[in-house]
Formats: sequence, C-alpha cells, structure tokens
Amino acid sequence: QVTLVESGGGKVQVGGSLRLSCVVSGYTDSVAAMAWFRQAPGKEREFVSGISYHGGYTDYAPSVKGRFIVSRDNAKYTAYLQMDSLKREDTAVYYCAGHDRDYPAQSEQDYKSWGQGTQVTVSS
Repeated sequence: QVTLVESGGGKVQVGGSLRLSCVVSGYTDSVAAMAWFRQAPGKEREFVSGISYHGGYTDYAPSVKGRFIVSRDNAKYTAYLQMDSLKREDTAVYYCAGHDRDYPAQSEQDYKSWGQGTQVTVSS
C-alpha cells in the first residue's frame, strides 16, 4: 500500500506564493511519475502539473504555466508545487497523484494513488 500526503496549503492574498509538498510513503515503488490536480467548488477536478520520475520532463496546464513550478526530490520521496503570482481562480483543493509509469498523464483516470488534498484559498 502506498500513501501520499500533501501539505503546504493555506490562505494567501492575490499575487502571493505557496509551496505544496507531497510525501510518498509505504510501497514507494508503485509511484514513479507524479502529478498535481485541483478541484474548485462546483467544478470537476483538473490537471495542474506533472513531473516524470527523474524530473527531466514536466507538464503544466495553460492556466498555470509560467506561474507554477513542479519539482521533486526522490531521495525524500517528495514532490513539490511552487505556486507564484496566485490568482483568485487558483482557489481549490489541491491533490497529488502518482502512477507507476515514468511519465505523467493529464487524465486523472491514469492515477491509482492519491493524497487527501490540501486547501488553497486566494483572496483579494
């Protein structure tokens, strides 16, 4: 069994920054590529960013490209999402996800392992 735990969410003003972390524990071999998704109230969960197992490939949703940076430290079994220039529309519950392939996918159906989510609230 594998467990993913997010942290780092909170309340921030427009233009501010937050750094999310996702720690993988348990059967860590089942998680290679990792991704971040988010779900705003009344909306479907959407892909935010993904990173390959070795970190050499990253992918971003157009809405966050240039503002968010995904990274990982495999020695710590941790993925990160640095979020800068936050906007009100970034308000959502952010989830990390992982699967056993080397490269991330944008579809949530590709992921078997999920964290419980962390709330990010951006206010003006």
